[in-house]
Amino acid sequence: MIERGSPDSPWIQAGRLTFLALYAVTVLAALAWAFSNVRQIDPQNRAVVLHFGALDRIQNAGLLLAWPQPFEQVALLPAADRVIERRVENLLRSDAAIQADRVASFATPLSDALAGSGYLLTGDAGVVQLDVRVFYKVTEPYAFVLQGEHVLPALDRLVTRSAVALTAARDLDTILVARPELIGTDNGAAQRRERLRGDLVQGINKRLAELTSTGLGLGIQVTRVDVQSSLPGPAVNAFNAVLTASQQADKAVANARTDAEKLTQTANQEADRLVQVAHAQASERLANAQAQTATVASLAQVKDPGLLLRLYRERLPKILGQAGAVTTVDPKDDSRLIIQGAEQ
Repeated sequence: MIERGSPDSPWIQAGRLTFLALYAVTVLAALAWAFSNVRQIDPQNRAVVLHFGALDRIQNAGLLLAWPQPFEQVALLPAADRVIERRVENLLRSDAAIQADRVASFATPLSDALAGSGYLLTGDAGVVQLDVRVFYKVTEPYAFVLQGEHVLPALDRLVTRSAVALTAARDLDTILVARPELIGTDNGAAQRRERLRGDLVQGINKRLAELTSTGLGLGIQVTRVDVQSSLPGPAVNAFNAVLTASQQADKAVANARTDAEKLTQTANQEADRLVQVAHAQASERLANAQAQTATVASLAQVKDPGLLLRLYRERLPKILGQAGAVTTVDPKDDSRLIIQGAEQ
């Protein structure tokens, strides 16, 4: 029988194995801790090494050798040429407002907070919705690391502030084509719509520069902004109704002008016809008058008094026969000669 205190005792062997296992685990844990900050940096990332909280160095793609924590901390950041996309949710209509729109009625109007959610006021008292996607780069890694989780919320607030200021300084038609019947071929409005993204990028970067000048920089720079502008649903319906009414009014005006032109042409044709008929009738009457007075006109050229007197005597009874009564007066004598007319 083996005694408890002998070297070959099971208890001694169990204790020895336990010690060896703990020793191996301790060594492995120490090695893991010692090499915890030794890692491979991918090409799309870079590492910021902080030595006791102070910036020590920036490591680009490759193998990173750093002391373990708490001596050095390693923060992974996007590479200098990597562009990151961020959708600004603050400018979108909230889910509560969307749900309220579905059940809202005139009897239960929306609250001011829900009614104005996701809407921006323009300079001409219009309302517009903006869906903004920001593309930015990390230009100052140390400032980006110091701000940490505050970078994205601060960026959202800066974009929201710039969007509010930009829309307030513009008319609705310089943000999106809402009333084409008013602007027509105004190239200035189209150019201002094209500059919308550039102006928004300048406004955001200007505010980022102001934060940097005060020592509170976010360490990022906006390179591009995608803006999708739209009108609220009720406004779209109203604009569609106005556009439909304008189109109908233009159609009615065009039809009225067509009818007026037809009436004008018909009146001109009728006037031309009446003028031609009048000219024809006048020519006919003139010919008849000339035919009826041809004899008298020819007598005016006769110089023989006897011939004129004979013609006068021949035709006078016929003329007097058509009269009911005839009174003849001799201008050289006061007496009157009354001749009874012929019976009808």
